[in-house]
Amino acid sequence: MLERVDKQRIYCLSILCLDMNENHLNDCPDWRYLLLECYELYRHLDSGGSDVIRSHQRKVREAISRSMKVNPEISIDVIADKPVTKHLKRAMDEGKSQAHVSMIRCFESIQEQLNWQYGYEKMPRGLEHKYAYAEICGPSGPVVSEEVILGVVLFAPGCIYPSHAHDGITESYICLSGSVSENNQGVYSPGSMIFNPPAHTHRITVSKREPALLLYAWVGEKDNLKQQEMVFSRKKSKQ
Repeated sequence: MLERVDKQRIYCLSILCLDMNENHLNDCPDWRYLLLECYELYRHLDSGGSDVIRSHQRKVREAISRSMKVNPEISIDVIADKPVTKHLKRAMDEGKSQAHVSMIRCFESIQEQLNWQYGYEKMPRGLEHKYAYAEICGPSGPVVSEEVILGVVLFAPGCIYPSHAHDGITESYICLSGSVSENNQGVYSPGSMIFNPPAHTHRITVSKREPALLLYAWVGEKDNLKQQEMVFSRKKSKQ
């Protein structure tokens, strides 16, 4: 019975998205407000005195601004959940107690239109139940842009996200709820940023008590954004 209800929900939302495919950002205020909130986060978040991080924040803001100015298409072709999205409500409820509550509320308004994905052809055993991401903006949409990729990644409690890197892409995460550690170097709680320069190998671990919801931004050359492949790093065999 639940499966039938879920299929009906996905069908109805897909019909809605067919109508939205003819729309642009200015026709969809919920999506526009969400991008504005992303812009404001990258405007006001402290860089910790790092010129490199401050420059990255500026590049993300400028890319968002350029994307919004052209009134891009809203392209929603697929809507899908993943097992980890059963933790989404908890993650958003926790995020509402933070200073960026307006960001959480904007995200909440469009959550039913998201395509949650894995992004990897081969997944480590068990990870499919503890991780998924959904893009907000990028070459393949939903807000179509060649300037920047924005999205959210959701981790279940106790998730271990294996080592990986992104060639030609500068990446940052902003923790919206929960707490995580990257490469066992410090703990990132809500309102903090993780910065990863191109080709930087990183591994994420998540608190065992709560899920974690992170906003991410990718900036780089347009071809790199369009053709980026997601691959987990392989462990080097011992000689």
